[in-house]
Amino acid sequence: MITNDGLTHIREIRDDIRSLPIIFTAICERKAKFCSGIEYLKQTSSKYIFPSSVNSMIAVPICFGSVVVGYICSTEFKDHLKMDDKLLSSFTYYGKLIGKFLENTTGAYDSIILSKRELEVMKRIAWGESTNEMADSMNISELTVKQYVKSAIKKLGANNRSHAVGELIRKGIIS
Repeated sequence: MITNDGLTHIREIRDDIRSLPIIFTAICERKAKFCSGIEYLKQTSSKYIFPSSVNSMIAVPICFGSVVVGYICSTEFKDHLKMDDKLLSSFTYYGKLIGKFLENTTGAYDSIILSKRELEVMKRIAWGESTNEMADSMNISELTVKQYVKSAIKKLGANNRSHAVGELIRKGIIS
């Protein structure tokens, strides 16, 4: 969370996301959501309602393939902003572009030890995708996904998927 007072890391925000319906809905539907006025009050936990001029909020999910890995929220809007479906679609697209950027980011030169597809599969595992979801989104069979995983585990000298992902994170290849 970025405010005038600085940056707050998500680990410091200890809320069940289900207690913030606008964010929860944006994540579940993988679409940007906007609310204002009385709807804003209904959609926001009383913990986050401050006596101020804030009365609108947008939540934009950051999508990595079929998985939501984060979200952007804002309560800062220009006066008389007209939030319509076209603008919300643009925000949804923006969240997907950020996810694409993250997907294509490698953290170090060590990633050369894995093939491009092996690295892609390991990133998707790190982001929480199942073998079935990976196969569908990558247009390959589940058996092929499993072969990429097996090969990556062997190249990394890991014992299992979790260990392999941990090694990639430790080496800075994925984040």
